[in-house]
Amino acid sequence: MFNKKELVKIGIIILVVAFLFSFPSDIQNFLKYLLIVFLVFGINIVAKKVSSFYLDSEIDIGLWGVKRYGFKPHHHFQKAFPMGVVLPFITAMLSFGSFIWMASTTFDVKPKVYRAAKRFGLYSFSEMTEYHIGLIAAFGILANLLFAIIGYLIGFNEFARLNVFLASFSIIPFSDLDGSKIFFGSLVLWSFVAALTLIGLGYVFLGV
Repeated sequence: MFNKKELVKIGIIILVVAFLFSFPSDIQNFLKYLLIVFLVFGINIVAKKVSSFYLDSEIDIGLWGVKRYGFKPHHHFQKAFPMGVVLPFITAMLSFGSFIWMASTTFDVKPKVYRAAKRFGLYSFSEMTEYHIGLIAAFGILANLLFAIIGYLIGFNEFARLNVFLASFSIIPFSDLDGSKIFFGSLVLWSFVAALTLIGLGYVFLGV
């Protein structure tokens, strides 16, 4: 299900986010956040992996990178700028640790070889539609919201809170994040998931 490159990139993000949430503190607090962040990102990523499997496709998880910085063709970096790693640090510093960006991963989708033969005839053209890609992204966010509810019910409030935060950042339709994939795949689906996310965010800020 995962290759080595994916595991390294996911591991980097988990370490960075856990460090920022626990800073400044002792090693015990860092380990607590390391476990929570691992579970939160793991839920999101596994949900997307499973949904892609049922859509006869597979996804590769990567760090969120930005290549273009302007509107002209030459306004781009030679290599993608690792925004998924840098932005959490920037937001943490600017907000003195009270606001940490969490949507740091993105994914690429490719249909499995047998997808065309299974659904459209052996030699038919078969690609993943924007709607299918949006569905995969939506399942990741919905899984986080579901486990946020479970976390609150069992009294694991910090776990629930970080699930809502990841869902909230992920639903933003910006760059190559999950929110953009859902938004361009289906505006109705994006509106539904965004509404659920806002409800969850409201519960977090109201302290319910």
